[in-house]
Amino acid sequence: MPGDTLVETLKRQALAEGFSAVRICAPEAVPQVAGRLQAFLEAGFHGQMQWMEERSHWRGDPAQLWPEAQSIIMLAENYGPDHDPLAVLEQPDRAGISVYAQNKDYHDVVKKRLKRLARWLIAEAGPQEDGAAAQVKVFVDTAPVPEKALGQAAGLGWQGKHTNLVSRELGSWFFLGAIFTTLELPRDAPEVDHCGQCRRCLDACPTDAFPAPYQLDARRCISYLTIEHKGPVPEELRPALGNRIYGCDDCLAVCPWNKFARRASEVKYHARDDLNAPALAELAGLDDAAFRARFSGSPIKRIGRDRFLRNVAYAIGNSGRADLRTAVAPLAEDPDPTLAEAARWALDRLPSA
Repeated sequence: MPGDTLVETLKRQALAEGFSAVRICAPEAVPQVAGRLQAFLEAGFHGQMQWMEERSHWRGDPAQLWPEAQSIIMLAENYGPDHDPLAVLEQPDRAGISVYAQNKDYHDVVKKRLKRLARWLIAEAGPQEDGAAAQVKVFVDTAPVPEKALGQAAGLGWQGKHTNLVSRELGSWFFLGAIFTTLELPRDAPEVDHCGQCRRCLDACPTDAFPAPYQLDARRCISYLTIEHKGPVPEELRPALGNRIYGCDDCLAVCPWNKFARRASEVKYHARDDLNAPALAELAGLDDAAFRARFSGSPIKRIGRDRFLRNVAYAIGNSGRADLRTAVAPLAEDPDPTLAEAARWALDRLPSA
């Protein structure tokens, strides 16, 4: 099948699978990534994420990850919310959970779609000139692939001043997936920056995690602190966490391009009732078995009960609610020293009943 015809059919098939947009670029389309990544690492902005440093040679050059690849198919999957994700911040006795984590783990959902589409592509492309079938590899966020830079190179969107990808059609709420293939496919034009003079995302950050536009210091980012960071969160940053216990949507939610965003069509991304602003007092009482049961199939399960309840304790400490003392007090005797310290910190901040 001629390349153009195959790509046209591929894009229709991708939309039929449930993806929101699909574009194509070359593996060598992001030469600027290596320099930016090196500067990020040298500044120590990656914090405890040592895996970024260990695999920087691949993350900085996608062509090295799989040298046989000739094309990269970048796909966007919309997970737009049907509610204001910042509304929960006005409810101090409730927990703020990032929109993407309010239901199923997107890694599993997106990867299944990518695999189906990749199998379809191999069958549709048929044998190559040497008689062998085309080869493919799929990636969803867990491999050293610079998805955001590739997404911009392919034309899905541009990396905004908050470093996340923004789309004129989808706003800020979409996941990225990649299919590397040995097929030589026509490329799409890269997207250009449409941020202009806007800096709403930078000004919205509670912890001032952006040293400059287009730069992120993960060590101050609430998403990093509540998910990736092990051990105690620095005391000076704890008040800024507010009631955010898993991730942060502030810089995404304020982006003006979200006027084009729409609710996710995939029901697995719709917020579960028990994960949309759950009560902090209820979460504080979870033991390990209850935590695992409640968050089965959720990305939240990956951080474990102790780190999760560490975040809950910080949120309770920030609540100003004397009635939450009884919920957090038992955690001050928890075997996990970081959790116990977080609970004691919370008790010291809360007014007496």
